[in-house]
Amino acid sequence: MYEILLIAYLIVALILIGFIMIQQGKGADMGASFGAGASNTVFGSSGSGNFLTRTTAILAVVFFILSLVLGNLSSGNGDTKSNFDEIEVPVEEVPAVPTNDSDVPGGN
Repeated sequence: MYEILLIAYLIVALILIGFIMIQQGKGADMGASFGAGASNTVFGSSGSGNFLTRTTAILAVVFFILSLVLGNLSSGNGDTKSNFDEIEVPVEEVPAVPTNDSDVPGGN
């Protein structure tokens, strides 16, 4: 479920970026009013603004909802144990000390 939502999140983000890049700025309205190709647009002279604005708003709402859902799903997936909980103190190796002369090589 998490992976499907993550893929949908990525697709919505890319489509949202595309729709934002397609939109014209407010300065383009003046050139369009003098006949700079406004009648040759796909959505008509005034329809593209409404369509793109509405679609961008819907995609933005879906993007934020998916962000909240993914954040909620991933908030409980962490480890509760710390990495420092399993650290053990190494035991120092003490060199063997001979207790009597028979343990020493060549001691007899």
